[in-house]
Amino acid sequence: MAAHTLHAGEKADAYDEFHKLVNMTPAKLRQWLQSGESRSVGMTPEGEKVTGAGQGESVGHHMGERILEIRATRKTALTDADYADMRKVAGYIKRHSAQRPGGDVTDTRWRHSLMNWGHDPVGE
Repeated sequence: MAAHTLHAGEKADAYDEFHKLVNMTPAKLRQWLQSGESRSVGMTPEGEKVTGAGQGESVGHHMGERILEIRATRKTALTDADYADMRKVAGYIKRHSAQRPGGDVTDTRWRHSLMNWGHDPVGE
């Protein structure tokens, strides 16, 4: 099935929402993605829970790499696939943020997972 081609308004909305929700700078995100904590959270594409750095790449870690690619791309050079990924990132951040646990979230899998997607809820 072919992907839906977004019209200009949908692209503008996706771009704005992505840049509002992805609140980590590229340098901070790159540094985070290189950490063991980053590689120890999330789910694999096969649905397996990642609990250690040697288990394979989580979907969120992969999307963190995609976020860096998208942020390094000029707006005029963004593709439909880039916009689709921007929408995926924004949707994940909104859904996962709504599941915020109580208490101090500084050193939680919940926060670390969001950080893989470029959003630090403590850095707001």
